[in-house]
Amino acid sequence: MLRTLASHLVQPIRWQCHPAFSLIASRGLKQTTGIVGLDVDPKAREHLGSKLQDILDALKVIPEDAQYRINVEAVVRHRQQAVSSEASDQEVEAQLELQLEQLIKECNEELWLIPKMAEWKPWDVPPGHTIPMTEEEPVEAATPNPPTPAAAPPPPKM
Repeated sequence: MLRTLASHLVQPIRWQCHPAFSLIASRGLKQTTGIVGLDVDPKAREHLGSKLQDILDALKVIPEDAQYRINVEAVVRHRQQAVSSEASDQEVEAQLELQLEQLIKECNEELWLIPKMAEWKPWDVPPGHTIPMTEEEPVEAATPNPPTPAAAPPPPKM
């Protein structure tokens, strides 16, 4: 009786899964990212690896001792290590805490930013440059006599 019940339950449970979360088990391809405007990339891992390498190549215009370059290279190398591992796409996404398609989008944004950073040169601070610091009074000290809370009204007489 239990086998009969289980065989009847397996089919309905399998089809109740929302299509957005359905995965093709053989390769782990998603039908959707679940993010509006971000399509599934069937070769996301390959494309991400290529974009990460593009970032490292683009960073060569930034001085090696610039903290921006140091930070971006560290993040990119960490992601490259995850992408080049033998782990499944789902495991890589779990490790990096983002979908591969989101990481590709981030790479595109970084590739847009790198030439801007090279133009702006935020690491070039003129010698003797100082930033004036101002101190503000704490809010509590700004009011000389803070209002005291009003006493609660007496309970109604019965």
